[in-house]
Amino acid sequence: MTDYVISPRSGVSISLREGQHLKVSCIQDEQVADLVAFNPNQLEEVLSNGKTFDYAETIQLTTGHTLYSNKSNPMLDIIEDTCKTHDFLLAPCCPKTMKIFYNIEESVPTCHGNLYAALKGSGVKQWQIPTAFNIFMNVPVRPDGNLKVLPPTAKAGDYILFEARMDLLIGLTACSAPASNNGSFKPIGYSVW
Repeated sequence: MTDYVISPRSGVSISLREGQHLKVSCIQDEQVADLVAFNPNQLEEVLSNGKTFDYAETIQLTTGHTLYSNKSNPMLDIIEDTCKTHDFLLAPCCPKTMKIFYNIEESVPTCHGNLYAALKGSGVKQWQIPTAFNIFMNVPVRPDGNLKVLPPTAKAGDYILFEARMDLLIGLTACSAPASNNGSFKPIGYSVW
């Protein structure tokens, strides 16, 4: 097993075989990682928050839950989770997100852009990037239905461990949205075995 590091505000693609494990780690405090998944043999089959919520009957996904595709196939089982706080509601940030929410006009790295850059060599189109499973992202839903992005609760050493239920093409980032990471940008660790 080799440990890898994703530099702040960047992303990578990872090939997983069915039965392999992916461990995503918080190297320093308060950093989010965006994860998307594709069936490498049929790229139109992608990770789906809607199907996952349907089958889990919760939006608080942690150990024991499965992440499903838009074709209702299991993609990833969550085997271990030391943080227990993740988001699967908000889309990866893009230039319009940066402008609307953060009033950032200049061109800066975004999770959507980093996911596309990492995955386009495998044939993924920009419009195919789905809602990401935002590892360590803290987005509580208030009783009135409103959402609030709060600083991540993840501390250095926290991790989430997945097992692939099918062959997968994974996109993984060290998140670029300022509010998601309490105003800072740090690396994310991962390993595959």
